[in-house]
Amino acid sequence: MNKWIRGTNATVLSLAVIGIFIVLTIFLNSVKGLQVDLTQNKKFTLSDQTTQTLKALDKDVHIISLTSDQTDPYIKRQVVDLVQEYKKRNGKITFDEYDMIKQPAIAKQYEVDPSGTLVVESGTQKKTIYYYDMFLPGQQQGQYKFSGEEKLTQALVNLNSKEKSKVYFLSGHNEIPLSSMNMWKSGLEGENYEVKDLNLLREGKIPDDASMLFIIGPENDVSDKEAELIKTYLNGKGKLYLALGFNKDMATNWKNIDAIMAAYGIKDQHAVAIEPRQSMLYDPLTIIPEYGSHTITSKLQQYDLLTMMTLAVSLNADQPVADFPVTSILKTTAQAYGETDLKTLANSSRSTKDANDVKGPLNLGYVVEDKDKKPKAVVLGGSTLFDDRVIAQQGNRDFALNTVGWLQEQQNQVTIRPREGDAIQTAMLTAGQGNMIFYGTVLVFPFLFLIAGGVIWWRRRKG
Repeated sequence: MNKWIRGTNATVLSLAVIGIFIVLTIFLNSVKGLQVDLTQNKKFTLSDQTTQTLKALDKDVHIISLTSDQTDPYIKRQVVDLVQEYKKRNGKITFDEYDMIKQPAIAKQYEVDPSGTLVVESGTQKKTIYYYDMFLPGQQQGQYKFSGEEKLTQALVNLNSKEKSKVYFLSGHNEIPLSSMNMWKSGLEGENYEVKDLNLLREGKIPDDASMLFIIGPENDVSDKEAELIKTYLNGKGKLYLALGFNKDMATNWKNIDAIMAAYGIKDQHAVAIEPRQSMLYDPLTIIPEYGSHTITSKLQQYDLLTMMTLAVSLNADQPVADFPVTSILKTTAQAYGETDLKTLANSSRSTKDANDVKGPLNLGYVVEDKDKKPKAVVLGGSTLFDDRVIAQQGNRDFALNTVGWLQEQQNQVTIRPREGDAIQTAMLTAGQGNMIFYGTVLVFPFLFLIAGGVIWWRRRKG
């Protein structure tokens, strides 16, 4: 009788525990928004800036993840987890995942990258975020920083902006063509810019709706008439983004380009920056500039993202113009120098420092304000960082977009610190070791627990 009562009590107690567990699970599942983030880096805790953006979101947003067999599964999981967190907090967000190889018709509708692409769209507006833009190198080998929240929240903020600014890229002087700057162009379009090509010989004027004129990598000078059109445009509310190309005869052939810079007190020193320090990654013509103190570069310095320039022309502003204060944002080290023998450099790609060269440190980039302290121009000594082959490296793309954002006085920039990620640990196992772990955890250990439980049950039954 006592054994029967003890058995009944044990059964009732077990059923009660199971029942409480089920009720508690149902209750917790019904409480929306309840979440405890126990991860070391608060991986699933969204910032206040993101929370406020999601609360203010009052339109339907469709987020699409497009991946392929080239997408790292670990990276994909982090991006998908992040989007799911956004979806939980706002019912207007829907999320779909597609394989761009298995569903090419869907992939063709967007500008995708095989490593992974996130598309944020609402109505006719669309923002594209590439997976590789969300992951930045960490301080140590193998570590990384995940900036996906900043990128995704910025995309949502931009969806609420209905106004588009038209910007024009000058062509006709061997500039870098827009077709070779697709990544920068896509980034600008994602920031609500309408990007167009402009050939002044064909158009005859700079359009009235141009909020900014880009001259990126010109090798040849603009004509006198083109220079007059540009001068007239800049004398008004027009803004300039000038990034120099390379011409071994720039000292004699860039009369009008030099005059455009001189209007702001910036002088082309007709010398190419040389960095004597060499490594396996870079040659002396590749410069990793140091940042000046400015809002454009503050985040890049904070996240330790470097900018890379090749064939960069040194600039100087020792004769400032009163109405146009300038600030240096890119400099070389003191060990660098400016090679003035450009013909020899162009023929042999070699340089030896001599008395005719410009002493370092060299200035490679300036920003210009007007007399009212409003952004007027960005002038850079190099333009190779905008090319699709280079712009994805380190902080090049962020620098490119930051300079445009400053020049256009964007006020809706999102700043969210990236999450630190530890290096992915990989265990190298043989096939035999893998089978041992599998059979041990799936068969052997459960069987041992079953035997131990059976022995205990049998002994109690006998007792």
